Amino acid sequence: MAAFDSSRGLERNTVETMNRFGRAIRVLLFLSPVLAIAATPNGGAQEASVVAVSTFWSHSGVKPGGEITLAVVLDIREPYHVNTYTAKPPFVPIQVGITSAPKELRVSTPMFPKPHPIEFGVGNAREKIWVFSHRAVVFIPMAVNVSAQPGEAPLTVKLSYQACDDKQCLLPTSVEHQVRLPIVVTTAGVKPLAEELFAALKDYGNQVRVSFFGWNFSFAAANRLLLIFIAGLGGFLLNLTPCVLPLIPLKILGLSRAAGNRSRCLLLGSVMSLGIVIFWMALAIAITTISGFNAANQLFQYPAFTIAVGIIVCIMAIGMCGFLTVSLPPWVYRLNVSHETLSGSFLFGVMAAVLSTPCTAPFMGAAAAWATTQPRIVALATFAAIGIGMAFPYLILSAFPILVHRIPRTGPASELVKQTMGLLLLAAGAYFVGTGLAGLLATPPDPPTQSYWWAVAFFVALAGGWLAWRTLRITPHATRRIAFVGLAAVLIVVAATLALRFTRRSPIHWIYYTPERLAEAQAQNRIVVLEFTAAWCLNCHALEQAVLHDPRVVRVLNSSGVAPVKVDITGSNPAGDRKLLEVGRRTIPYLVVYSASGRAVFSSDAYTTEQVVGAIQSAEKLP
Repeated sequence: MAAFDSSRGLERNTVETMNRFGRAIRVLLFLSPVLAIAATPNGGAQEASVVAVSTFWSHSGVKPGGEITLAVVLDIREPYHVNTYTAKPPFVPIQVGITSAPKELRVSTPMFPKPHPIEFGVGNAREKIWVFSHRAVVFIPMAVNVSAQPGEAPLTVKLSYQACDDKQCLLPTSVEHQVRLPIVVTTAGVKPLAEELFAALKDYGNQVRVSFFGWNFSFAAANRLLLIFIAGLGGFLLNLTPCVLPLIPLKILGLSRAAGNRSRCLLLGSVMSLGIVIFWMALAIAITTISGFNAANQLFQYPAFTIAVGIIVCIMAIGMCGFLTVSLPPWVYRLNVSHETLSGSFLFGVMAAVLSTPCTAPFMGAAAAWATTQPRIVALATFAAIGIGMAFPYLILSAFPILVHRIPRTGPASELVKQTMGLLLLAAGAYFVGTGLAGLLATPPDPPTQSYWWAVAFFVALAGGWLAWRTLRITPHATRRIAFVGLAAVLIVVAATLALRFTRRSPIHWIYYTPERLAEAQAQNRIVVLEFTAAWCLNCHALEQAVLHDPRVVRVLNSSGVAPVKVDITGSNPAGDRKLLEVGRRTIPYLVVYSASGRAVFSSDAYTTEQVVGAIQSAEKLP
């Protein structure tokens, strides 16, 4: 080696070979503990004694509606350390979380201490990494619903880590601790415990982490005002999701009719915005008071609710198309939302907010998940910010009616826009009715039917056909005919694509989740790709079609060493719901990639093809 070091005529390819050799040494450092433990009869006990784990509560008890924090203390024997939760392969990151808890308990993300750097490895493989050593305390904040009953609530804390010294690593380890949370009556007194230990909590930089198609963001959870602003930004972006986007032209058309009266236009827009905000605040109240209800899109896990929403949307759509001139029961006409009335604008706002809940926008999902574990006033403020952000475009349009002044208010063109949008809204209604029926008829773990996509495609194609036919009838203008008939053709092509792509057999050999099937895949030492989805989740469908059905992803998912496991929570799937909470998530879509040893390598709700393929390749390199 010295001869090489002293050589001035070293060629470039030789240097690259040495660099690859150095990286290989670093990987081999992770394999050396296998030989060491095999040579030591009590090797497993030796590894277990490296990290001692204990737990402490911040208070002697918690009242219904109150907050409490659990401290998970790791006493790490010298000269060992454990890797941080941000460690990259081949280093195994630490994971701490609650894997089982009562429905009345809302658990926040763990708060880790600040790591410190060390030099790890030997020779060319030596590098600086960030670790925890000596004593590391992980805090897990929790909130208890006001409906919780006094008593001792059992929880399971799971800790996964890999202990290393400065040259090599032991095998990864997972331990579980059973703890009991004392829930006391509202009149009881509670006192602080382990005050010296919890005094460090104020210095912790807990982060709310967001991954968005390859871009990673993190926000300090202590900065509540910033997170509330981020929630508002997420609410604004909800308008760009496939759940809400079709409604925007309808509201613009409604506001255009009142554009001649600025005060009336502003009033209608404000009332609609109020409906949006009130709905989101009502969700916050439900989440903080109703046991087992902990996410906005959880509403659509109830098939009856989904079907009811679909029926209401269909009635609205029929009214927009002008088909409510026939004699129908009076209650049907009351559901025909008119943009020109205060009650109609308010209900339209509520309906827009309801339709947004199956889709989680960037930032909004992370902020909402954080808010559910905060005190009620913080949760209310955060969800109100989501509503305000979502309502913001409509407030701007109603405050400046000149923006919609030139849109036709009457005449054949206006009626055609209404009818076309009504037919598209009817497609949305068919989607919700179809997904509700799919959830009602589903028998987990088997996947729900996808046949409702044919009904959705029918109404989209009908909208395209009606737009083309009526355009040719009402205008002789060649440019307008080309533009609108072209748009109609696009709708018809989209309809055919929807029906064919969403009802075809998946190219991925999915394993539909049960705890037993997941355990079997892990026992076979396979990399597990866990996808959380549901029939009512449009974002889930979009990600699956655009990313997971990419030929590069399909190829690796169908390889022998990978187990693609789909957790479909359509309808009633208690095992799937528990698994979603176990991975620390409340909303979908969500994807987690585990190595063969069961370590989470990657997780995201907005991912790319490159990220999924890269995560699986990284998992293959882990011991």
